[in-house]
Amino acid sequence: MADSLEIRIASKLTERRFTLVTAESCTGGLVASRITDLPGSSNYFLGGVVAYSYEAKAELLGVSWETLNGHGAVSRETVIEMARGARKLYRADIAVSVSGIAGPGGGTPDKPVGTVWVGLSTSSGEEARHFIWDGDRVGNKSLSADAALQFILDYLEGRLA
Repeated sequence: MADSLEIRIASKLTERRFTLVTAESCTGGLVASRITDLPGSSNYFLGGVVAYSYEAKAELLGVSWETLNGHGAVSRETVIEMARGARKLYRADIAVSVSGIAGPGGGTPDKPVGTVWVGLSTSSGEEARHFIWDGDRVGNKSLSADAALQFILDYLEGRLA
């Protein structure tokens, strides 16, 4: 863990005095868990929401029913609204969100098992990334958490467009 994503994120957040929150669905809190594995994470991590159902996404994070019904829970639009809602809820500098189909069931031809969207909301804008993993449920969750952490680090290191 010497040069882990979590440690690199912790260093950048501390250096810039930024706060971070999470809004997770398919990862079930794994991103928040990994962030809080580090001592001192309470200095920059404010909290997270695990919003698995449509209702939780709408009620806790403010994702619109129009977005959920029109694009589905696993979409660019939904993860952007999830991240925006979490950032607003906690008054944080950065929010990352994850929604996907971990498997083994739940896939469709348009959104096969392993389809994941990761969103990021900051004061400078909002972005999303799309992935299709080919692992089992635990593997897909782990890869999704890695992708979310990498997205945060890319932002903190100025590697976003």
